[in-house]
Amino acid sequence: MSAWQPLPDDLPPEVRHLVEQLRLLKDRTGLSLVALGARTAYSKSSWHRYLNATQPPPRQAVVALCRVAGVDPERHGIRWELAVQAWPRPAAMPDRPAAGQEYEDDPTLPWWDTPPEASGGGGRGPGGRVLLYAVLLLLALVLTGVVGAVALG
Repeated sequence: MSAWQPLPDDLPPEVRHLVEQLRLLKDRTGLSLVALGARTAYSKSSWHRYLNATQPPPRQAVVALCRVAGVDPERHGIRWELAVQAWPRPAAMPDRPAAGQEYEDDPTLPWWDTPPEASGGGGRGPGGRVLLYAVLLLLALVLTGVVGAVALG
C-alpha cells in the first residue's frame, strides 16, 4: 500500500471521495506511478497531480485506471462527474471557468479510447487508411506484373 500524502482539509467531500477511490484503485493494481503512466497514456506527474487532488483528472484517465484495475468504469464515472462539479477553482486564473461552471473533460483521447463514430474512418480504426493504401499499392503491383507478362508474351 502506498504512503499517500494527506488530502487538504477543505477539499469538498465529492472530490475527497473520488480521489480516495482512485488511490485505492491505483494501490490495487500494484503499479508504480511510472508503470501506471505507461499503461494509461497519462504521465507519472499527471497521476501524481490527480491522486493528490491538485488537479482534476480527465474522465478518460479515470476510465483508463478502471480498465487497468479490472473494475467497471461506470461507478467511477458518476463519482468523477460529481467531483469535477465540486472541484475547487483557483481564484487567480481568469482563463479558467468560474466556480459553479462545469469542468471541461480532456478533449484529447488516446486512439484506443476514441469512439468508432469519431475516428473519421467509417469505423476502420486508426490503421484503416494505411491498410487501404497498402492494398491499393499491392493491386497496382499485381496489375503491372500482369500487363508486363502479357506484353512480353
